[in-house]
Amino acid sequence: MTTQAQILRTSEADLVHDVLGPLPTADGRPPLFMIGQPMDAAGFRALASYFPERTVITYDPRGIGRSVRKDGRVDHSPALQAADVHAVIEALGAGPVEMFASSGGAVTALALVETYPDAVTTLVAHEPPLITLLPDAQAAVRARAAVRDAYEEKGWGAGMAAFVMMTSWQGEFTEDYFARPAPDPAALGMPADDDGSRDDPLLSDRSWTVSSHRPDTDALTDAPTRIEIAVGEESLDTLTGRTAVATAGLLGQQPTVFPSHHGGFLDGEFGYAGQPEAFARKLREVLDHAG
Repeated sequence: MTTQAQILRTSEADLVHDVLGPLPTADGRPPLFMIGQPMDAAGFRALASYFPERTVITYDPRGIGRSVRKDGRVDHSPALQAADVHAVIEALGAGPVEMFASSGGAVTALALVETYPDAVTTLVAHEPPLITLLPDAQAAVRARAAVRDAYEEKGWGAGMAAFVMMTSWQGEFTEDYFARPAPDPAALGMPADDDGSRDDPLLSDRSWTVSSHRPDTDALTDAPTRIEIAVGEESLDTLTGRTAVATAGLLGQQPTVFPSHHGGFLDGEFGYAGQPEAFARKLREVLDHAG
């Protein structure tokens, strides 16, 4: 599969995107656009490799990876990112597309369908972290703030250790969770040294607009887009598994269960290996059923 990196230059950002395969597509199907947040295009390398017959598009969200932002902002807004994704689709003349979107990218994708309902034919939104939809939303917001506080006070290792504790917790956030001691970064194989940076989009409050997004239920249900909310079989009782179930419920549906966990489409490259081959098989099944 040939890969062509392109840059869409706007007044607010230089959006780097990769086109894997021909446009127009060789099989006559819409391109398959894969998006994440704060993960960039590199995270979809393994998953895309299991769709050699499809034209796959990936991109780096503004301010992440290769995409340079020029808007003077540091926050990550689903509305802005949805506009960026739409601009890429339009610039490529590739729409409407099929879309697989994971984590914060799934939030962007929902915002995309809300605003540009004709841009996507089928959306598979994998574990959108919409924490304010949870029955224990107040406690989840408190847990999110604790991650930010650990990061601000002690740096990346402490913040990431707190993030792992939050995202691996099973069930609702109870007082038992908040009574637990802060995890030791070294015990999780993470550096304890503080490099002084505080701009990580995952650990700072820069992505709180993503996890606090409130979907427009009417816009989503009125859109012509077929929306499937996906959840990993190993994630069901964790934070993002529960938010996936809550998001599906908001749309009056049950989530579609995929293999593995929140990073189920990753190979071992990022140290959080899932089951990319089985994950791709399930994704293909869902997309083909939509067709």
